[in-house]
Amino acid sequence: MPEAYIVEAVRTAGGKRGGRLSGVHPVDLAARTLDAVIERSGIDPKAVDDVIMGCVSQGGEQAMQVGRNAVLATKHLGEGTPAVTIDRQCGSSQQAIQFAAQAVMSGTQDCVIAAGVESMSRVPMGSTAMFHMKEGLGNYKSPGLEEKYRGIQWSQFMGAEMIAQKHGFSKDDLDEFALQSHRKAAKATEAGAFEKEIVPIAIETPEGDAMHTVDEGIRFDATLEGIQSVKKLSEDGKITAASSSQICDGSSAVLVVSERMLKEHGLTPLARIRNLTVTAGDPVIMLEEPLFATDRALERAGMKIEDIDLYEVNEAFAPVPLAWLKHTGADPDRLNIHGGAIALGHPLGASGTKLMATLVHALRREGKKFGLQTMCEGGGVANVTIVEIV
Repeated sequence: MPEAYIVEAVRTAGGKRGGRLSGVHPVDLAARTLDAVIERSGIDPKAVDDVIMGCVSQGGEQAMQVGRNAVLATKHLGEGTPAVTIDRQCGSSQQAIQFAAQAVMSGTQDCVIAAGVESMSRVPMGSTAMFHMKEGLGNYKSPGLEEKYRGIQWSQFMGAEMIAQKHGFSKDDLDEFALQSHRKAAKATEAGAFEKEIVPIAIETPEGDAMHTVDEGIRFDATLEGIQSVKKLSEDGKITAASSSQICDGSSAVLVVSERMLKEHGLTPLARIRNLTVTAGDPVIMLEEPLFATDRALERAGMKIEDIDLYEVNEAFAPVPLAWLKHTGADPDRLNIHGGAIALGHPLGASGTKLMATLVHALRREGKKFGLQTMCEGGGVANVTIVEIV
């Protein structure tokens, strides 16, 4: 079977809600990362067969096929470059990578950009569903779905609380994990670990024009006492805003090509895609599925968790990566070594390609070989992607 290779992987630095990226239209934000993979890889833009754009809140400024609009807003890709926008909730752009790899591995395409965008400042999370309900246009829960899951509240937050309870994590466990996320992200930023993956974005500030290059959500002065002081989100729960992923604006992109494209265009690959897995399970606890998806991915790849050098497990809520560590027996020192979404932000549809950019560059920086990325997703779905540095 033909191989699929990652040639370039980039992301914007995260922007806080109402922060430094909130003045940038999401179409233009996505266009900038699409241009960056073209510029940094040196690929002929005319060689790009397709763009697959992940986006969760496809309304407002992210409506009307945001992926195609982003292509049209680029400097390098022309009107002849097709694009599609997909929604697999938080795993949207990780699925974009997997669709891109499948296209290349099937031989139907040779060069695909997987990407993602989410401006959570300009198109608030859940706003599309809330608009329809407010306007009396219906509920996403159909009568048939309600009959099957009668009276059950669909909530990622409640799913995360259920995971904390099921796996026996205390609030102190979650708070300590959150602290380490900020400390690792701060250390990585100060060491320049993100420089190769971050695309500078021109912004306007009260002080004048500037370039956005540093993840805005990192608390460089974070303390355990400060994190512990944050109020719990529910009276009987353990999770707080401090142990949850940050609302974030951002975009990211990964260039996936065939071996033929490598040779014909003289490209240097960053990594080879080793395994693509997606599974689904309980839609109520919902965020636990990465545990079982990882089991499936390792089995299909003929690998053990000890074979993986670095892991990126999305920090939607602290109980998710903690439960993943407990279930897999993975080495905590290999997990999210540069911090995660608790510190860096979780720009929903952009997080999949964002994490892949961080994973690939971290593997190369650390001189490691194998990386695994997984993402919990609404509805009880999870993607796992395993890559090998070449």
